[in-house]
Amino acid sequence: MAEKIRIALIKRNMNLKELSSRLGCTSQNLSGKLKRDNFSERELIEIADAMDCHFEGRFISNDNGEEV
Repeated sequence: MAEKIRIALIKRNMNLKELSSRLGCTSQNLSGKLKRDNFSERELIEIADAMDCHFEGRFISNDNGEEV
């Protein structure tokens, strides 16, 4: 997820400082979470909202590619 967040930041022309400001946290806190790649689903939804995106958490079956 951390890599996807970084890619989304680039595509949205945002930096980490701007995202952390929108989330109401420090850039150090957000940077640490990105390094650990440690996000709850709620946090991912908040991050998506802050970047004007939509987050979908999904499970896809490996044997047939169908969404579970």
